[in-house]
Amino acid sequence: MIARKELPLLLTGFMATLSGVGLARFAYTALMPQMVHAGWFSGEQVAYLGAANLLGYLIGALAAAPWAERMGALRVLVICWVAVALSFAGCSLPLPMAVFFVWRLVSGIAGAALMVLGPSVAMAAVVPARRAALGPLMFCGIGVGALLAATLVPMFARSSLGAVWWALTLLSAMAAWVGWQAARQIGVHAPVAITPMHIPTASAAPRTAIWSTAVVMVFLAYTCDAFGFVPHTVFWVDYLDRELQLGAGYASTQWAFFGLGAIAGPLCAALCATRWGWWGTATGAYLVKATAIGLPLLLTGFGAHAISGFLVGALSPGMSAITSGYLMQLIGPDQHKKMWGYATAGFALLQATSGYLMAFIYASVGSYRPLFALGCAGLTLGALLVFCSRLSRVHANAKFQ
Repeated sequence: MIARKELPLLLTGFMATLSGVGLARFAYTALMPQMVHAGWFSGEQVAYLGAANLLGYLIGALAAAPWAERMGALRVLVICWVAVALSFAGCSLPLPMAVFFVWRLVSGIAGAALMVLGPSVAMAAVVPARRAALGPLMFCGIGVGALLAATLVPMFARSSLGAVWWALTLLSAMAAWVGWQAARQIGVHAPVAITPMHIPTASAAPRTAIWSTAVVMVFLAYTCDAFGFVPHTVFWVDYLDRELQLGAGYASTQWAFFGLGAIAGPLCAALCATRWGWWGTATGAYLVKATAIGLPLLLTGFGAHAISGFLVGALSPGMSAITSGYLMQLIGPDQHKKMWGYATAGFALLQATSGYLMAFIYASVGSYRPLFALGCAGLTLGALLVFCSRLSRVHANAKFQ
């Protein structure tokens, strides 16, 4: 149960993740084929515009903390909520690609700042004993945003593409207003620790070297995740609609499964870590995600697509929580904040780079299938790195005994 006094905290984090990624990023994924069908842009152009949001995410992730220090976290949150809504309004007319690029870049910058600051400032005000319960609920906003996009896009697309953008504008404005009212009640004035989810771990390691072999392996595995999940989070709907010619309704339904997974993922992360430990959960999560990304290359039925989308959706926000928890176990809470800052920056960099690389590959070969193969390979490498991280720890302990 959520206590009444906890509701502003929950709504602040929830509305930040809903606007920051659920709408600012994932709504565009559902819109990509519609923009091609309407003749606004070509398939290659919408792919590059999708990558623009990832570039903005890199900028926003790096700038969020300095902005909060200078202007205050509440002011930054409000500005970013408004910027997301304006980015949708700015895309409501068939303007040149350069204009769309700027707006998609703005949405990425604002979305990243919301993701970094929103849950963090909310969780800082939560009683430590309640963080494990409230943290996952805040990150369910990502899945709810994707689910709303899967519903609104086909509904309003029957009228016009501009109507879709205005519907998303209105939805973003409503989220901004609710989030602003909630944040005001908790008195957000200063930045806090930048951590995606605050899940306590019972066996945090003592203070140790921050860049041990095991930590480097987990860091690299996390960048593999940033590379590998781009095909699903950017190109999945367009792949189903236009390349496989399954239609907009089918693609939107499959995107809804992604959203449902993104809602379930954060809720399952803590449960799995409690049951199997951070190393076992992380290894399994990377393997499952690799399999889910590669599944569309082997099976093309409705069930296979639904399973693929649901699992990748679940392990999009869930993977951050799992990796963060495992890193805390490796290096302890004292150095975790610094390490997670490095990991977040590395993730955003690889995500932006892979977005443009994959857009270039698609423009060159005219098919999304090679991208899913690359994504599967990236997550498989990540799983291998996480698995070997424990072996490196055992070897290091034996060496110094």
